[in-house]
Amino acid sequence: MDAFRGQNDFASYPHTGHFLAGRLRERLSASDLDHLESLVHGIEQHDHGTRLIARGQTTDRSMMLIEGFVFRTIEKGNKRSIVGVHVPGDFVDLHGFAMKRLDHNIDAAGPVKIGYVEHSKLRAVIQERPALTHALWFATLLDAAIHRRWIQMLGNLEAPRQIAHVYAELHTRLGLIGYPEMRVLRTPFTQADLADMCGVSAIHANRAVAKLRDAGVGEIRRGDLFTRDWDALKAYAHFEPAYLYGQGPLFLREELE
Repeated sequence: MDAFRGQNDFASYPHTGHFLAGRLRERLSASDLDHLESLVHGIEQHDHGTRLIARGQTTDRSMMLIEGFVFRTIEKGNKRSIVGVHVPGDFVDLHGFAMKRLDHNIDAAGPVKIGYVEHSKLRAVIQERPALTHALWFATLLDAAIHRRWIQMLGNLEAPRQIAHVYAELHTRLGLIGYPEMRVLRTPFTQADLADMCGVSAIHANRAVAKLRDAGVGEIRRGDLFTRDWDALKAYAHFEPAYLYGQGPLFLREELE
């Protein structure tokens, strides 16, 4: 963990140290941070492809992603769509607290480490800890903001720029939680995963990856993106990070005082 800027915080909160880092985390009291950490139990590790929760499955707990990536997926027949990607610190299915059954699946993308928070404990948080409740609500609405951007991305960008956008977003999200600046963003994503994110065939995704390389802004090898210039890649992807609420015009400052 020495590579993380938030090393001390993560050392103190090994299960929740990335939660809303770079956003609202600094507004939470030590008491709220301690309480959030105490909520997480049942730590599990899973391999790539494990279905962590299936569409329609009743749930009485929500997952905190501690390490790795997970996908939100929707399947129809033999067709899979990846409709979201989560990074460490995300409360992956917090909305399951209110909805109880999800309309999609949650799948491990590569090896993952997760912890669980019982919904009964979340009910107690709502009654007793307004600042932490606000943070949990913010996290759920942040997921919605990311989904809206993905809808816009899929409707307005061709596949090479869509793929670049996915990596640009992940680079920014990982930076917010303390990952160091890197020339290589390592992921377990396959060509099929990239195709399912963009709603194209595997052959089309392969061509899109080649076009991304030919544009000179990045090269993808076995899911890892190599680039000499993240700014150039983000410009190519038409990536505007404000929707992530980390910096820029949507970053919350005095509004929370």
